[in-house]
Amino acid sequence: MAAKPPLDPVALVRRFHAAISALDFAAIEAFFTEGATYSSGKIGGVEGRTDIMAAFRRYFAEYPDQIAEDSLIEPLSTVAARSIWRLTATSTLTGKRLRRQGEEVVTFNQEGRIVSVDVTDR
Repeated sequence: MAAKPPLDPVALVRRFHAAISALDFAAIEAFFTEGATYSSGKIGGVEGRTDIMAAFRRYFAEYPDQIAEDSLIEPLSTVAARSIWRLTATSTLTGKRLRRQGEEVVTFNQEGRIVSVDVTDR
């Protein structure tokens, strides 16, 4: 039996972010394990794929024009990567422009599915 190739967490984060940029909710959902966790100072902690996707849908209903850029994506381990990012978006509720920047640590299981995302605003 051939050995499974090692994960490339940097490539996985790039694909995850591309799905977010495309607002491809099916692809975003496919990244998360059933028991995944997502924590962010902006939304707090969310546990479980269903609740994470509900939070994504609420956020993008309000900020559908989000443009995000990674200035760095680097491996932290064989199953985790860190991105440094910035984004802009406009609230459909208030018309106010949102500008954020921060870092995100994404940890994967051995199948390349997300088990946790930890976002820290700067």
